[in-house]
Amino acid sequence: MITKQQYVEYLISTPINYTCTNLAEHLEGVSHDVISDYLEKEKLTARHLWELVKGLIDDSPEACMIIDDSVHNKQYSRSIEMVKLQYSGAVGGLVRGIGVVNLVHTNGEDGEHYPVDFRVYAKGADGKTKNDHFQKMLLQAVIERQIKAKRVLFDSWYASWKNLKMVHRWGLIFHTTLKNNRLVSLSKESGYVHLAEIEWTEERLKKGLIVKLKKVPFNVKLFKIVATNGDIDWIITNDLDETTITQVAQDANDLRWQVEEFHRELKQLTGSEKCQCRKARSQRNHLACCYHAWLSMKVQAKALNKTIYRVHTDLFSDYLRAELRNPTIAAFQPV
Repeated sequence: MITKQQYVEYLISTPINYTCTNLAEHLEGVSHDVISDYLEKEKLTARHLWELVKGLIDDSPEACMIIDDSVHNKQYSRSIEMVKLQYSGAVGGLVRGIGVVNLVHTNGEDGEHYPVDFRVYAKGADGKTKNDHFQKMLLQAVIERQIKAKRVLFDSWYASWKNLKMVHRWGLIFHTTLKNNRLVSLSKESGYVHLAEIEWTEERLKKGLIVKLKKVPFNVKLFKIVATNGDIDWIITNDLDETTITQVAQDANDLRWQVEEFHRELKQLTGSEKCQCRKARSQRNHLACCYHAWLSMKVQAKALNKTIYRVHTDLFSDYLRAELRNPTIAAFQPV
């Protein structure tokens, strides 16, 4: 028999190999079949993650929720269920993998961020789109879990008029980017124009511009952010307060980087992409355990005032010191 605790601790401790076979070789009295049966028959969900993390988040109306998706690369797998060809920002193109939509809570700039929900994107199995997961997670966070954070951050993928209406209807403030092809209106007389057609004065660049977004029944404030390399980000918010200027909008948008940090840490430190089990349920349970493993290292890192990468690296420091003192394999020296 194997427990979730043992499997999570294995994910934290193993340096390279994250397979059932490797675990069986190092866990006394447990066979490969026992581990694979556990992953196939258990039913771990994001609700288990919430039970672990709800006492850790620094929640307040000033906090934020970030929604973004990530693809767990399975490009060399041909027999794993739920694996499909989809766009991955990490590789900048299409890749075979398992998509996951994440909801991350952050208290702001000091990096106190935690995943509070996640949903596996498997439309072929459950018929749900990424936008369906977006709406369901946000609804559950606000209504059921009563998370107090009032700001919601997401990128242009989730900036559909339906999502914007829903967020606004629940009394939340959104900050999101827009794609270049979106249409906005500066007045009833001018009609709708493309973003690139708007004339930007110094005043507008500094304070933003109130516009009407097509199919959205309320005004939003639009900001044009020009990077040093000339790239342009179009940011909108339903916060129309005069104090919400371009710098405020940019700062809010920059907080979305924390979810990217989480995605990278989850993949690099927990082996979320390395499970070779074929069944969808096994992959779901493996991912749920990876979130638990990340959270365990995050809590330890905070307690020790270290980065999560340093905490993970320190696991192997004693081994390295012992090997340097008395190498198992000494450097070859010809006689």
